[in-house]
Amino acid sequence: MSVGTLAIGMLFIAGVFPVGIHFTTVATEQTIAAVVADEAFAKIRIYAVGELGDPGDDIDLDALDIDELKGFNDVLDPAVDMNSNGFAYPSDPTIDISQKKYFWSALCRLTEDYGGNNPNPPVQVTVFVCRKVNPHLQYPDPSGSGVVNWPRPVPVDVSPAGEDNELEIDSSNQETYINDDCRIVDDRTGRLYRVLKRYPYPDDNTILLDRNWDDEDWDGSPSPPQRVWVVPPPVNGGRNPCIAIYQKVIRF
Repeated sequence: MSVGTLAIGMLFIAGVFPVGIHFTTVATEQTIAAVVADEAFAKIRIYAVGELGDPGDDIDLDALDIDELKGFNDVLDPAVDMNSNGFAYPSDPTIDISQKKYFWSALCRLTEDYGGNNPNPPVQVTVFVCRKVNPHLQYPDPSGSGVVNWPRPVPVDVSPAGEDNELEIDSSNQETYINDDCRIVDDRTGRLYRVLKRYPYPDDNTILLDRNWDDEDWDGSPSPPQRVWVVPPPVNGGRNPCIAIYQKVIRF
């Protein structure tokens, strides 16, 4: 009997270790994600302003549509020239990028009209911090063609479903981009949502959100079609790469 009791005790102890390792990993990644996000916001400020004596290379606010989020490289033109190491953490250029595990990407959207009496409007900047567990992994290209070498947010067209907290993924090619526990960003408002569940077949194009979907624009007018941004898993499958999403409102 004592041997049996000891065996049961050892099983309980053995079961605790994986749980402890998991929560330790989550805590470590959340700490690193905050550091990566701070570095990302600092770099965005630098590359958005460009050379102090050359206002022509500042952020192109004309490229920011009031109703759209756009990819960081599409909006902040100087960032196109940023070395790819600038999007990786640690950003030490002496470390080969293939050896780095954490990456960031950013989206920007205007929160007020630009031009006229408002030449320096506030811009909502959304930073995605992601992990890459294998240097050989590749991810869907945000442009919709090909692949990229680190995780980045991709636009996905959606429609309101049967319930207020449900959405349908419009493209069958993108159904696997959004899965349980994903974080998505509303293209029109920048609001963040957590996906509680993607339903099984035959409703696998429908997702359940942690709160009701806001299908009204910032000015109160309906605005179909709609889309969200999400960091999809690797092209050949794998775990959700997005660790955290951070947002700031910045005047460039």
